Amino acid sequence: MNQPNIIRHKSYQFALRIIEIYKDQGADQLSRSLFGQLLRSGTSVGANVEEAIGAESRADFRHKMSIAYKESRETEYWLRLLADANLIPKNNAQSLKSDATELVKILYTIIKSTKGQS
Repeated sequence: MNQPNIIRHKSYQFALRIIEIYKDQGADQLSRSLFGQLLRSGTSVGANVEEAIGAESRADFRHKMSIAYKESRETEYWLRLLADANLIPKNNAQSLKSDATELVKILYTIIKSTKGQS
């Protein structure tokens, strides 16, 4: 029986929420540029988790999960910046930041649990 893959599900749902925020962004060049950064980092989390699931080795798995971890942290930064610049409503940003923080914690735990394993 297949067990649900929590990080796979959560990172995918997170990417969908990031895409929704991106679609609602302003039309000016600054907004497009900043929201583009958010879109790239926010959707990259799930893409790297998917790559990790298909990893060729434990080291490859750990490396891809580490990239997903860094992308989650970067996404937290962009969300904080966009909220503080009043480009995203604070309540939307807070909800997304909470999700990003949860992903960071899960990914950190996964990375830590695979350290030292061959």
